Amino acid sequence: MQAINDETYMRLALQMAEQVQGQTGINPAVGCVIVKDGRIVGLGAHLKRGEPHAEVHALNMAGAHAAGSTVYVTLEPCSHYGLTPPCSDRLIAEKVRRVVIAAVDPNPRVSGSGVRRLRENGLEVETGLLEKEADALNEAFRKHILTGLPFVSMKTASTLDGRIASRTGDSRWITNESAREFVHVLRHKHQAVMVGVNTVLADNPKLTTRLSVPGLNPIRIVADSRLQTPETAEVLADPQAKTILLATAAAPEDKRRRLEELGAEVLVCGDGEKVDLRAAMRLLGQKEIGSILLEGGGRLNGAMLEAGLVDKVYLFFAPKIIGGFAAPSNIAFSGFERMADAIRLEEVRYEQFGDNFCVIGRPRYADAGDEDYGEEE
Repeated sequence: MQAINDETYMRLALQMAEQVQGQTGINPAVGCVIVKDGRIVGLGAHLKRGEPHAEVHALNMAGAHAAGSTVYVTLEPCSHYGLTPPCSDRLIAEKVRRVVIAAVDPNPRVSGSGVRRLRENGLEVETGLLEKEADALNEAFRKHILTGLPFVSMKTASTLDGRIASRTGDSRWITNESAREFVHVLRHKHQAVMVGVNTVLADNPKLTTRLSVPGLNPIRIVADSRLQTPETAEVLADPQAKTILLATAAAPEDKRRRLEELGAEVLVCGDGEKVDLRAAMRLLGQKEIGSILLEGGGRLNGAMLEAGLVDKVYLFFAPKIIGGFAAPSNIAFSGFERMADAIRLEEVRYEQFGDNFCVIGRPRYADAGDEDYGEEE
């Protein structure tokens, strides 16, 4: 039987936060557990941006039991007025005795202020319990709050020889149903999904979330330099989600007007032949899009990687070999001259989905830096 201790309750708080990933927009996913005299008296999670934070939900449940209790929360309680009042003030008012925090707020403007406020008012505060797990849970929030840019997860599915379709263009289905279901979970957990216009032209996808229960549909982003997206495309006809088209100043103005009349938003990202991905990511970040699931073809995937824009990769492989000199690959760019210059994955882990498997990791770039960005396909 597992021991019951601080870690037990913090893991419960982390589990609650994990279950609401995707629901909070650019806000972090946070869980909170309140314990008094050996009993859990309050539970809460931040459910939606602009609504009460996890601590408030848990305190409301605890009621009078909050006095003298221990509060376990996955992220430092806020100490400033935003869309909701400061959680630290509520904890103080409820006479909580002790607060255990997994991770401090990564925002340098407020980091540590909640801890200080609690301590200044006599509460016992501890930080750092399961900090690594808490940081991983809110990796997208951390990236956006520190850089203003979205966290980009690249997902691609291929045969063992790296092909995403046959030489005739047939791609249904490479992976099995279990792997495809996991991809829809990823869509649910990201604010946006991004593809290139070639994917729209070839597959005409809806880019919505399809699970056995209702899921959240991400904003649809299409990198489309010359606005070639057909006016009858599913990403325009299907009303379940908003669509943003990334174009250049060279795109036809009349086509832009027609697409906007159909409900699409067109963002001009540079005046060259190709979309400037640096500008695109900045504009999307300014629109409070904090996470993007990149489901592009080989050229868009390659351009994003080559530009250093991808923060995490999900590489799905099916036990198939299809060959074909003209068959498209999952990642295509000019490449490096030396193996030593290759993009390496760190923090690698593997997940199996029946006879399919997925390699998950973080790209390490030779000259890593928040402002090292390039262009689209």
